[in-house]
Amino acid sequence: MAANLAHLRVTKRHFHALDLSRLLAAIMVLFWHYQHIFVPPVPYHVNVDRAIQPWYETLSWLYNHGHTAVQYFWAVSGFVFAHVYLADTHYKARFWPARIARLWPLHLLTLGLMAVLQGLYFARSGTEFIYHTNDIKHFLLSIPLMQYWGWQENQSFNGPSWSLSTEILAYLAFFLMLPVLRRAPLVLAAIVGTVLLWVMLIGGPNKDVLSCVGYFFLGCAAYGALLKGWLRPASLLPLGLALLVGTFWLKATYRAGDAATIAGTFAVLFLTLAADLSDSKGRLSFGQKLGDASYGIYLWHIPLQLALVLLIDTTGNSRDIARQPWFLMFYVTLAIAAGFISHAKFERPAQRAVFTFWTKWKARKAP
Repeated sequence: MAANLAHLRVTKRHFHALDLSRLLAAIMVLFWHYQHIFVPPVPYHVNVDRAIQPWYETLSWLYNHGHTAVQYFWAVSGFVFAHVYLADTHYKARFWPARIARLWPLHLLTLGLMAVLQGLYFARSGTEFIYHTNDIKHFLLSIPLMQYWGWQENQSFNGPSWSLSTEILAYLAFFLMLPVLRRAPLVLAAIVGTVLLWVMLIGGPNKDVLSCVGYFFLGCAAYGALLKGWLRPASLLPLGLALLVGTFWLKATYRAGDAATIAGTFAVLFLTLAADLSDSKGRLSFGQKLGDASYGIYLWHIPLQLALVLLIDTTGNSRDIARQPWFLMFYVTLAIAAGFISHAKFERPAQRAVFTFWTKWKARKAP
């Protein structure tokens, strides 16, 4: 690392509590999307009575608010990217190959699988499962993860990939702004993130893109505050708790919930960082391997859900089977297992293959 950039990276190499929180966030999304199983084959949106879901009284918060994990993913990504790239003098050569290797292999696999499964569901029921905008346009846009940049009609194919599509734009903005961000990471990232989230709150265009890039840069700003020594366990804990109280107040005051989600996202981020920075003996190191499964859980759970629905419908059973607690446990366990297996058996080998190809391609281009 160049000496003049050493001040842009904290000495802590890994944030294991953050890794563990990514796994928990992915599991939150499983509960939010569990309602899909009860949607009948109709060509429009249906509101499900979520109270019919297993253990609703106990798990109601997850069933009703699990989707807010997506905003948390964006904020954590900003924090991690700042940690990895602010002090990386070779980021231009590494940044995009690393993104391609990490995101695209599993995205393309699940995109193709969902196209097949949606075709089977359509052949049987005459309509698509949950995500109805499954045409050639959206398929072609989905390949480069451009399907949710503002020209989409709705979510399509493997629906959760919409958040990856918006995050690509956050990556691009971060990549282009990195030389400037290095001069004042806290101030500049905080300004960009705050302005974008404010425009989102007042009803600006492309709400999801504004939200994603805003959360991402506020995550970068949190890392900038850590670099300055402003974020320590002694300050993170009361700050996180204060934001948590503010979250409930905002939720009760503003029905839309976006402001509450912002406060809640950074409350959890700060409390998680407090746990990380207090872990001087590395007791949370197990979190790193657990967090590795989060991406697979996120992209596999809808294909698995559709496969289960096809199996239930084809065998003539009622989808009311999903009201049973054992079915919920089976589905969640299956999705988590898929995440771990996918990371070990597909994602890691695919990443190595991409890097090998990239190295050979660069060698051929070299004089």
